[in-house]
Amino acid sequence: MQEGFKSLIVWQKSMLLAKETYRVANLFPAKENYALADQMRRAAVSIPSNIAEGNRRGTKKDYAHFISMAHGSTAELETQMLLAKDQYSRIDFRLLESLIGEVSKMLFVLSRRLRE
Repeated sequence: MQEGFKSLIVWQKSMLLAKETYRVANLFPAKENYALADQMRRAAVSIPSNIAEGNRRGTKKDYAHFISMAHGSTAELETQMLLAKDQYSRIDFRLLESLIGEVSKMLFVLSRRLRE
């Protein structure tokens, strides 16, 4: 908990996830800019943000809480991505889907370790 959040692989991967979410959301039709695309961007940004904030909090309990929130945001993003995937089948969601799975697993492990 002492090292900075930027050195955490889960934070680095979640930043890649946020960037990929923006890339994919930018491919949606203009009508989605303030709907599904915006929701996906918000969920994606909240993941590394919560990891960073939790890391800077003073207690292990606070850290675990923010990691749990980040993990919840991955489920939110995954749900939104699945909806988008059904609506926009011409867009390649494979990297986004892979990163969501990877980050979610990492957050699950980190959360478990913090609660031990």
